[in-house]
Amino acid sequence: RKKFEEDLGVWERAAAAAKAEGRAFTERRPRDPVGPGHPYMPITLYNGMIHPLVSYGVRGVLWYQGESNAGRAAEYAKLFPALIQQWRDEWGQGELSFYFVQLANFNAGGAGQGTSWAFLREAQASALRLPNTGMAVTIDIGNPDDVHPLNKQDVGRRLALIALAKTYGGAAPAREFSGPVYRQARREAGAWRVWFDHAEGLAAKTGGVTGFQLAGVDGRFMAADAVIEADGSVVVSSAAVPAPAAVRYAWTDSPAAGLFNAAGLPAAPFRTDDQPAR
Repeated sequence: RKKFEEDLGVWERAAAAAKAEGRAFTERRPRDPVGPGHPYMPITLYNGMIHPLVSYGVRGVLWYQGESNAGRAAEYAKLFPALIQQWRDEWGQGELSFYFVQLANFNAGGAGQGTSWAFLREAQASALRLPNTGMAVTIDIGNPDDVHPLNKQDVGRRLALIALAKTYGGAAPAREFSGPVYRQARREAGAWRVWFDHAEGLAAKTGGVTGFQLAGVDGRFMAADAVIEADGSVVVSSAAVPAPAAVRYAWTDSPAAGLFNAAGLPAAPFRTDDQPAR
């Protein structure tokens, strides 16, 4: 702590001198030391912001987080369901509703082609195995140049649709609350055929259906063409991959996601391969 205070004093004096002389000052402020009570330490945020609320009754939780965990998808796939279960245990309200936001599109990997955010999205989606959970997909309303996109209205609206359907709507929701969700896929001659749930009115939002990729046994994924069939399935093919072994959709940090349902909600990313996160 003493060294931090000394470094901070040096930085503050340099910043004040630059301001007095009209010079630009770009040196970063020394980072606060990590120790007891620091936000980066385990349980600090929980103790300060969540635990004081446990004595209150709540109907459910809305969760919007994950950017800092990109690059640690395997860890997050364990931590996130554990957090949900812990909060349910703390509140003692059984299967407390827990609805969360999947990461939006962001240019984290250079030209949007990295995959660390894609694998983190998959880790988030794995929490849907827990009962009474829901996920708002936002890969179409982010900002590739800003980790904190401005469009929070649609984020809130999509969470509200889930809550209205699953918590307040009873057995038969009046409105669609989810975009298309991968159900199954089958290899065909030189192509893959994919089926979705929540797929009424399946369509491309603009132009063709974008965002699909195919790979052969070499595991190299290439952009692919996709066609929506009359039965609601999507046939994916690529001249560059004549013998496709796997199909992915929206599997980049900032995907060109082009598949929606009649409610205007985007399809969730998915993949049929089991390559580990890189």
